[in-house]
Amino acid sequence: MHDTIDITVVLPVFNAEATVLSAVDSLDVRPGDSTEVLVVDDGSTDGTAELLDEAAAARPWMRVEHTSHQGLVHALHVGLGAARGSYIARMDADDVSLPGRLLWQKDYLDAHPEIGVVSGQVRFGGDTEASRGYALHVDWLNALHTPEDISLSRFIEAPVAHPSVMFRRRLVETHGGYTKGEYPEDYELWLSWMDAGVRFGKVDAPVLLWNDSPTRLSRTDSRYSSEAFYAIKARYLARWLERHARTWPEVIVWGAGRATRKRAALLEQYGARITAWVDIDTHKTGQTIQGVPVILPTQLPSPDRCFVLPYVGSRDARELITAWLEENGYMLGGSYIPAA
Repeated sequence: MHDTIDITVVLPVFNAEATVLSAVDSLDVRPGDSTEVLVVDDGSTDGTAELLDEAAAARPWMRVEHTSHQGLVHALHVGLGAARGSYIARMDADDVSLPGRLLWQKDYLDAHPEIGVVSGQVRFGGDTEASRGYALHVDWLNALHTPEDISLSRFIEAPVAHPSVMFRRRLVETHGGYTKGEYPEDYELWLSWMDAGVRFGKVDAPVLLWNDSPTRLSRTDSRYSSEAFYAIKARYLARWLERHARTWPEVIVWGAGRATRKRAALLEQYGARITAWVDIDTHKTGQTIQGVPVILPTQLPSPDRCFVLPYVGSRDARELITAWLEENGYMLGGSYIPAA
């Protein structure tokens, strides 16, 4: 093993004996590399633990930590606590890292000291028809190229895939790490770090095959429900608006449907005051909802007199809304920011 460790890959695993070694070996670590793969076995009850110990005996760059089964956040804490690298790369047991990933991401962070977290392009590993939403999310992720794209899109969905990232270990020491709650731990971490000013970047290359496993937590755990995403986004969106929206706490919400109003209600818990709903449905415009007027887009105040929050879930509708705003002088990050 190399005396100096630059990169620690933290790979938590629970009952994944069928895939974990493929994930480990896809990282393409070689003896003498300044990289270690640290697999944290979260109390597996199948043959994973024994398989990992045998594999580590034949791979000098691989270490295994065994814990009782306490869940993903605990396993991540164990991994971060035992990591020796100054860079932490994430990996999951059912995904595949693509050739060159670790070197590209390390080189990027070396060359961009202002960036704390780096991701890259992601390939969808699954049935695009059966899992259309997941596949569309990958397409959306891959369309975010710059730190600004990532930052200003973070209230729509998680702007990077968790197992695709590499970050500086000192971020955990400076800003805190994963927390456990009724929300997705990775998305909360991204929002927390961005709130603290951490910048995210991407290498312009595919770094991960992101497999759509039926046992993936995002499919099976309530912490990844739409309601959990809405709630955690509202907290950090309110903080962002307080800093950047010139009219705070007053905001105008584009969208007057029930789902949008439900999201806006979460935002109001953090002090926001909705002064108008925007809609193109003439059956709604001219009316009031919860005492707030519903207006047409053409009735919006000028960009210097309002802040607009397109708060719709439909990607197509959001793109039409943001196109209209841009064409009419509203600036992303200056007079509007999209959320979902």
